[in-house]
Amino acid sequence: MEIVVGISGASGVQYGIRLLEALKAKGCTTHLIITDSARKIIEIETSSPARGVEELAAHVYAPKDFSAPVASGSHLFDALVVIPCSMGTLSGIACGSSDTLITRCADVCLKEKRRLILVPRETPLSLIQLRNMVAASEAGAVILPACPAFYSQPKSLAELVDVLVGRVLDLLGLENDLYKRWEGE
Repeated sequence: MEIVVGISGASGVQYGIRLLEALKAKGCTTHLIITDSARKIIEIETSSPARGVEELAAHVYAPKDFSAPVASGSHLFDALVVIPCSMGTLSGIACGSSDTLITRCADVCLKEKRRLILVPRETPLSLIQLRNMVAASEAGAVILPACPAFYSQPKSLAELVDVLVGRVLDLLGLENDLYKRWEGE
């Protein structure tokens, strides 16, 4: 599979980093876009430079590089995952504003009927943010909030991250065993 990963300026960049690691392990071709604010958050939340994250991807593009192949519907990538998805990026996607490479790729996914997965990481949510999620969902996006699950009795933050990343992989149709699935009582 060929997956575009957008890391935008919201807390929770660990989700995007772990997704890149998992996609690389599965042999997927990845295209990475990191917004300027996400670069700063990567340094704050991980104590690492964004360069290390970029090394996980096959291709890396600047946030405004509209000459990137993934900016065109004629480039046949399979899906875009925006993880984490800031409320500003969500707003741009919901309104059809293609002023960044991430929002342009999202526009391509929606118009070409490709998989678009948005992982918002914000709380509490305003009415505007909720309406933007509804608008994006009605247009064809999948909204997967970064909400931890505890039924697997996670022992670490890494295990909590893996549950969400495993759910993203499920939505992409990629088999994984990153988390313990619910089997009932």
